[in-house]
Amino acid sequence: MSERAEKAVVLLSGGLDSATCLAMARAEGLDCHALSIDYGQRHHTELDAARRVAAAQGVTDHRVVAVDLSAIGGSALTDAAIAVPTAPTEGIPVTYVPARNTVFLALALGFAETLDARLLYVGANAVDYSGYPDCRPAFIEAFRDLARVATRSGVEGTPWEVRAPLMHWSKAEIIQAGVRLGVDYSQTVSCYQADAAGRACGRCDSCRIRREGFAAAGVPDPTRYVPD
Repeated sequence: MSERAEKAVVLLSGGLDSATCLAMARAEGLDCHALSIDYGQRHHTELDAARRVAAAQGVTDHRVVAVDLSAIGGSALTDAAIAVPTAPTEGIPVTYVPARNTVFLALALGFAETLDARLLYVGANAVDYSGYPDCRPAFIEAFRDLARVATRSGVEGTPWEVRAPLMHWSKAEIIQAGVRLGVDYSQTVSCYQADAAGRACGRCDSCRIRREGFAAAGVPDPTRYVPD
C-alpha cells in the first residue's frame, strides 16, 4: 500500500455484503481500515468471520468496538426472547435493530476523523434486503449531511463521503462482483442465528436472500448449513 493512498474506514460485519464492499474499496487502491461492532448480537460468529475477512483482504487495521445494543433490546437480533422469523413477513421485520446503522456509522465517522480520513464505506443495500429503514438511500444521504455539521473536520471544510456502492445492486450482482474481486464467501457469515461453529440455519430471511443470490448468480453456494 502506497504511503500516499487515501484512507477509508469500512464497516465490516463479517457478512457477504460488507466483505464485497471492503474488496471494492481495496480495488480502488484505498488504504482500508476495517471497523466491526460487537453490539450484543445473538452470536459472535459473524465477528469471527469479520476477522477472517479482514486478514484475508489485508486491511491496514481492523478494530472491534463493543456497544451493547442489547441493553435497549427491541430486536430479535439482540433479545433472545424474540424469535427470529423463519418465513417472510410484512413490513419491517423484528430483526431490525433500532438505530443500528446510525450508531455504526457514527463510530466509523469518529474513527475516520482520528485517522484524518474522509471516506466511509458501508455495505448497505436497498434491493435484496429485509426492508430496514437504515439500509436505504435517504438514510445514507442524511448521514452524509450530518457528518458535515457534526465533526470538527466537517465544519473546517472536509468533504466527507459516505459510500454505499452496493445500494442498488441485486444480491446476485453483489456476489458476481465479489467473485471477480476474489472474495472468499466461505469465510463470511450472514445467518441471523448461526450456531457456534458458524453454520447457517438455512431458514431465516438472511439465509433465504443469500441462498437465492448465489443461485441467481450461477455461483456455487459455499455456505455451511446446520444439518436438517
